[in-house]
Amino acid sequence: MSHEWRFWVYIMASKSRRIYTGVTNDIERRVREHKEGRIEGFTLRYRINRLVYRERFRYIDNAIAREKEIKSWSRGKRVALIENTNPTWEDLSLEWGKPIKMLSATSGDQQIPRSARDDNFSSAIGIAQPAQDQQIPRFARDDNSSSSISIAEPDELLVTKK
Repeated sequence: MSHEWRFWVYIMASKSRRIYTGVTNDIERRVREHKEGRIEGFTLRYRINRLVYRERFRYIDNAIAREKEIKSWSRGKRVALIENTNPTWEDLSLEWGKPIKMLSATSGDQQIPRSARDDNFSSAIGIAQPAQDQQIPRFARDDNSSSSISIAEPDELLVTKK
């Protein structure tokens, strides 16, 4: 089994919003090192221990190039990058390592989030799949997947005046 490498460019911040940009091949380990104060220098001195931004790369050369690009930017541009995806500067690693609460299959009032559904979800609960040549109305498509299911039958979509 081959290992697919993943490399990360990340930005850590202190509560007073001092920022540090770095690159790593193990984001969880590196963030833990920052949080535990095991990284000497700037990040330890200014208590920079909150992950506020991250980007994943397949190739290390691309990650290093991106890190250098971000480090060359003005502070204002780096702040805009952070606030584009994390406007409140929340620690993105806050929930890492905590147990995940599973949804109960018998609970009628809980729904499975779209992001947690697998590709076979709709057929597993008895929703009819559209024919291959059938067009699905734009409003009925799932924007998060390339294969969508029809929510309503085509005849139900037509509204006629009497």
